[in-house]
Amino acid sequence: MKVLIFNGAIDDRPYATSNQLAAYLTEQLKERGFSPEIFNPGIAQIPFFSPEEAGKKPAEVAALCKAFTEADLQIWMTPLYHGSMTGAMKNSLDWLEMMSKNQRPYLTGKVVALLSWADGTQAMQGINAMDAVAKALRAWVLPYSLPILKDNLYDPETRGFTAFYKNKLDMMVQLLCAAKAHVAAGMEG
Repeated sequence: MKVLIFNGAIDDRPYATSNQLAAYLTEQLKERGFSPEIFNPGIAQIPFFSPEEAGKKPAEVAALCKAFTEADLQIWMTPLYHGSMTGAMKNSLDWLEMMSKNQRPYLTGKVVALLSWADGTQAMQGINAMDAVAKALRAWVLPYSLPILKDNLYDPETRGFTAFYKNKLDMMVQLLCAAKAHVAAGMEG
């Protein structure tokens, strides 16, 4: 089963927190037999959404819609930007309007896990912003989200993730994978 890791950060440095989290999640999903795909709107160069342009589907937007359509399980992740998700992430989600006429509109039947990180203790605001959009797009949001305090994410000695956050990330993956049965039941119904 395909899993989309929607990386809302636009930082393409391999050591960036977003890319380290995406790599860790990819590894965990592969170990469980899933096929993860990372989609990063900054790298994909998604154009600004314009309702007037919505009738034309640029190739980048077609790839975005395809990634969201093909993955029944999704992980959305963003650094906190001024109390919300990144602009690139929100812009990409706005383009999902192109999926409104699908047989299963928007993200109907998709299960979405949410995680956000911040330098302070406000990462939950990023999760709340993504939660509102996911539900508006008819997704089922996993009732376990992960707000990350970036200062506590990394072990100062190993420079890897702390055991505390590895456990939380592993729990999120475990619960998301368990949602596979929910997705399969929804596809049959």
